Amino acid sequence: MSIAYKTAVAHGAKGALFADGINRRYVSGFPSTEGVALCHEEGVALFLDMRYAVSAENAGLAEDVRVIRCTGGIMEAVKAFTAEKGIDKLIIESTAVTIAELERLKAALADMELVPVKNICGTARQIKTAGEIACIRKAQSITDKCFSHILGFIKKGVTEKEVAAEMEYFMKKNGAEGLAFETIAVSGAKSALPHGVPGEDVLTENAFFTMDFGASYGGYCSDMTRTVVLGKANEEMRRIYNTVLEAQKAAIAAIRDGVYCKDVDAAARDIIAAAGYGEYFTHSTGHSLGLEIHESPACTPKSADTLRSGMFMTVEPGIYIENLGGVRIEDMVLVTDGGCEDFTASPKELIEI
Repeated sequence: MSIAYKTAVAHGAKGALFADGINRRYVSGFPSTEGVALCHEEGVALFLDMRYAVSAENAGLAEDVRVIRCTGGIMEAVKAFTAEKGIDKLIIESTAVTIAELERLKAALADMELVPVKNICGTARQIKTAGEIACIRKAQSITDKCFSHILGFIKKGVTEKEVAAEMEYFMKKNGAEGLAFETIAVSGAKSALPHGVPGEDVLTENAFFTMDFGASYGGYCSDMTRTVVLGKANEEMRRIYNTVLEAQKAAIAAIRDGVYCKDVDAAARDIIAAAGYGEYFTHSTGHSLGLEIHESPACTPKSADTLRSGMFMTVEPGIYIENLGGVRIEDMVLVTDGGCEDFTASPKELIEI
């Protein structure tokens, strides 16, 4: 019995309906831009139109996943299926539908009681299976290779956009299903923008250049950030960089099963504050990830969550000083009983190109 169906039963329903792509893929194992997955007593019914149905039938999905070909409309097929199975009440994932989408579903399934429920899959998506771990490991391997490659591409005269494009091409060429998110590649003063957008700017010499990037493999994301210097770093730049590196190492050392997320954040934040840069660390220390690049929990100063073995977390402290630049160093780790496994193999010491 799947956790989604167990949650449905706990709410007096006979199934869980997923119309969003992420949860639909999670419960069925098949990616599609449209469709519906219904977790019920017998397994998972995956309703797809003919753009996807044949591919899904040949995708080697789990035995309890049944593909329903929808030739006359997906919701019509759902109505017929639920009537046949005597299903008159369903829960739906409240965090994954807008009010407009909910109203559309209610109109399409007028005789069905639909109950919005938050986090239907509970913590199941937080704790990764062996198969999920393998996908994330592969995604990060591609990302590490990309960093090694891009160090040889970076030179005087190239633009932020050119670097970002080369990274994205390399990851896809080397096995990525896609990008985990839009690549960040920002130089000089722009590196003080944690989520700056690559532009036509030529890389600034003797300044920080921050790259935040990741591959997707089997639907699962990797996430990595490295900051390098094109040219030579001055004394202040080295001090900033080494402070971030020390903070990141301290946070990684604090991670293990049962630790509060806020304590991991404090391990990094306290070091940055002690060095006099506390006001320039403007975001959380890290977040979980999986099918989505940002998942819960997150390592924030006020988080009440605890880490559990099998969770993936990013560890990404940073210092961002307007008009000077910024440094962020990010690894991705798997929480274990006695600590964590760092899936990021790329070097973290300051690299000058």
